[in-house]
Amino acid sequence: MNLDELVAIDFHTHAEVSAKGGSSLSAELDSAAGAYFKAEHRHPTLPEIAAHYRERKMACVVFTVDAESATGTPPVPNEEIAEAALENPDVIIPFAGVDPYKGKAAVRQIHRLVSEFGVKGFKFHPSIQAFHPNDRMAYPLYEAIEDAGAIALFHTGQTGIGAGAPGGGGIRLKYSNPMDVDDVAADFPGMRIVLAHPSFPWQDEALAVATHKPQVYIDLSGWSPKYFPPQLVKYANSLLQDKVLFGSDYPMLSPDRWLADFAGLPVKDSVRPKILKENAAALLGLTDR
Repeated sequence: MNLDELVAIDFHTHAEVSAKGGSSLSAELDSAAGAYFKAEHRHPTLPEIAAHYRERKMACVVFTVDAESATGTPPVPNEEIAEAALENPDVIIPFAGVDPYKGKAAVRQIHRLVSEFGVKGFKFHPSIQAFHPNDRMAYPLYEAIEDAGAIALFHTGQTGIGAGAPGGGGIRLKYSNPMDVDDVAADFPGMRIVLAHPSFPWQDEALAVATHKPQVYIDLSGWSPKYFPPQLVKYANSLLQDKVLFGSDYPMLSPDRWLADFAGLPVKDSVRPKILKENAAALLGLTDR
């Protein structure tokens, strides 16, 4: 991966379809998400994701969500993503999804994915997985992630998954309050954590956690920047300028649209390259910073 040639690192992209054709979401949730985001190309394959970002001179963090215990739907295999990263090391940075309800099996999976495949981090979606991040059930997984020196990425705030479906598809928003992750950050000070998305309706809570806990970052995925809360832009420009990361939520939201809208934000010239690439490169260990 040639950092000098990259214009940006997208810290939040989804692998939503397996090479065998399976989707990481049920038909109901998948349909609701597509309608909510009005996404044009909802199910790119991993080679298509690689080509999409290579064409734009960007790298991307790619993962799936393993919520099989809560939804009954198997995820896209983490191994497929890791193998795609090995085949496309210039653009794909592999993360993985682990199901907190799978206990010791999930812990073994974490160790294997890091040691055998070089996976850099693990994605949790508390609302879809139906667990509070500070539930002690998940602590053995965090211990494994911390021991491996990997990153934990937590969905926070409202989700487009299930939005508009009857009963929101059974998805409960309460699980994604970033204050739950504050407990995790306090109990695992050696584990780097990313709070995904503008955390509506808990934006101030997310800013408080990221300001207070030195190992907590925020990615800006899932929303067009023109809808960012003003306090998020203010903190990104100042106190959190070294801890805010570009993320699109592709294929839900394209990096093209995100970057076009980001260009209109009142972000300092000195901060803009940090958000687009430098902060992510440092967090991922791609630089010495």
